[in-house]
Amino acid sequence: MADEMVLRAQRFINTTYNDGATLGISKLSENGQTGWPVMYALTRALQYEMGITTLSDSFGPTTLGKLGELYGKLDETTIPSANFCRIIQSALYCKGYDGGEIDGQYNDRVEAAVVKLNQNMGVSGTYPGGSLWPKVVKGLFNMDAYVTVNNGSDTIRSIQQWLNGRYILRKDFYVIPCDGHHSRDVAKSMLFAIQYELGMADGVANGVFGPGTQSGLKNHTVSNGTTGVWAQLFTAAMILNKRNVPFGNFTSTVQAGVETFQSFSKLPVTGKGDFQTWASLLVSYGDQSRKGTACDGVTKITPARAQALKDAGYRYIGRYLFNPSTTSLPEKQIQPGELATIKEYGLSCFPIFQTWSRSADYFSPNQGTADAFRAIEWAQFHGFKAGTIIYFAVDYDAMDGEVTDYIIPHFRGIMRTIGENSGYGVGVYGPRNVCQRVADAGYAAASFVSDMSSGFSGNLGYPLPTNWAFDQISTITVGSGAGQIEIDNNIVSGRDYGQSSFNPGADFGGLDTDLDKNAYRDLMLKDVQAYLTSIGVPETGGEDWEADDDWATLGGISTTKAFDLVLSADWLFTSLARQLRLRKALIQAPVLWELRKLNPLDIAAVEAVRMGLDDDCSTGWGQIHAWVTIDARNYCREQGIINGTPLTDADIPWVWEKLTEDEAYNISSVAYLTLYNAYQLGAPRPSLTTSPAQTQALLARYNGTGDDAAKYGRELIGLYNVLENYNMLSRGQ
Repeated sequence: MADEMVLRAQRFINTTYNDGATLGISKLSENGQTGWPVMYALTRALQYEMGITTLSDSFGPTTLGKLGELYGKLDETTIPSANFCRIIQSALYCKGYDGGEIDGQYNDRVEAAVVKLNQNMGVSGTYPGGSLWPKVVKGLFNMDAYVTVNNGSDTIRSIQQWLNGRYILRKDFYVIPCDGHHSRDVAKSMLFAIQYELGMADGVANGVFGPGTQSGLKNHTVSNGTTGVWAQLFTAAMILNKRNVPFGNFTSTVQAGVETFQSFSKLPVTGKGDFQTWASLLVSYGDQSRKGTACDGVTKITPARAQALKDAGYRYIGRYLFNPSTTSLPEKQIQPGELATIKEYGLSCFPIFQTWSRSADYFSPNQGTADAFRAIEWAQFHGFKAGTIIYFAVDYDAMDGEVTDYIIPHFRGIMRTIGENSGYGVGVYGPRNVCQRVADAGYAAASFVSDMSSGFSGNLGYPLPTNWAFDQISTITVGSGAGQIEIDNNIVSGRDYGQSSFNPGADFGGLDTDLDKNAYRDLMLKDVQAYLTSIGVPETGGEDWEADDDWATLGGISTTKAFDLVLSADWLFTSLARQLRLRKALIQAPVLWELRKLNPLDIAAVEAVRMGLDDDCSTGWGQIHAWVTIDARNYCREQGIINGTPLTDADIPWVWEKLTEDEAYNISSVAYLTLYNAYQLGAPRPSLTTSPAQTQALLARYNGTGDDAAKYGRELIGLYNVLENYNMLSRGQ
């Protein structure tokens, strides 16, 4: 919603600093909406008016220092110019305060707004009246809120105000938000507060949980009956970790909350605010001298290392299912014979799946689906039994918006694929916020928390996830000689203990692989085009389309387009074929054909269902009916091929929508229909050795029965042969 006064502030910037390109002040969109572009422009304008020659979006030490040096404080007696005042007035409006008409006058309305701003920040005791002090100005020129927003906690806001009021005069302490939400800035401010109360001087206190801070906290255990600032700091830390205790003195209620927190975090349950509890509340890794009973690493567990780990008290070992690199960390992936060693020494293993998951653009629903299929296969290859939780990695500092836009959809793909195609469970490895949000979305049964990365924004200001299984807190070395091994030391919650016995490893020899597109894409397309042309289906349109009802000329897609669509999903065709142990050309051929033959009647049928004129029609890449899909999926579920609840006719609308909108669901349904068609024919389940005649019969059954279906099978077996030829070349046969 546009705000008239914010709009006036934007116009003031644009008209006053119309040489902004030269000055480095960007022209603003005049939309009446507050945002960082407006605050950056106001910051640069303020710097310009103070005579700073190199302008910056950042309200940093130079801007702050110059403000104090030139004016000390800002009020009606010190404001240097009308435009300087207008900048202040504009900033007030952008923060939701009355800026007094942006008229260049530091009048009673501006003073009243500043009084309210100081109160909201919690600094009015230090800065009474209507004057603006430099650190308050710095807080004014950002997007922090000083009132409770987005269902924030009033208790957390009171803590934020208390921190501001108590420490604002310290050199390196700046105004923090008072919005009712824990955050990175609030977490940092708590460490500064601890250091100040320990007596550290300005310049020594740095907001880092270092040796001096840790040593000091060991002498400040708080317990039932403790009052004063240390009790306030401790209860504040509890509240910021989402513990429901009162802010202030250490009471019996606080003691009960501490005991619950200690039990949840697997700390000694003392009911006191001892060092380990302080540490767990203040930084994600807590007390790094704590000894866990789980570990993870990138080194093979040999008999000597297994013994060393066991002697050091470790029982649960995290190892990687797969290493995408052929050159780095050669022992990162579980090695041959390693799980047998783990079992022999009475240890357990929990599997981790990671490829290149180090930036937001890696994550997507399709990538999640692909990762899940690969993880299933590798878990089966190593012999992990049903019930094993596989921890999928998010190994970077994901911002909250990235979790929403990329990581949650990625894990939706993982959960659907793991749930439908295996007996495994889904876990998440990553920062606290990632783990909690994936768990809250219902896409992870357990979390493996990367708490060593204490500076991650996803760890700072977030409590330990409610479903944590392993908490990674330090890197250490155990053992000596042949048994020496570097590990990440993990605390165990008891939600998952990994697996201590394993199946024989599955054999994946002879299965299809992803197409070598660089080598074969162009050749394969030419052969597909040549074959389809030979049976009357040229690159576009069709021969005598009116006579044989091929409406492709009036709306179909080209052979090249259909072919490239199929290649874009090659990873999925490969994954399904490997999972079901059949040739992927058996899934590809009908999908490619149906895409190429898509016509206006198909499109009209889909629109009729959308308008409520019909209940079902063939739809999506594979042109499948919902009722057929339901029959096929129910059959596969009954045979134990896939998991899921039985579908009924009542599910037709939902299934039809999925077939229409979700290519992965449609293509997987084509694969399951292929298995169901074999059953309907009374034929063996398709395999790697299904005969050409049986393959043709299965392709024919895709189009029903009778003469038209038989023709369909004759046409598609040739297409199948072209596709299989290049699939065979890619798999090296």
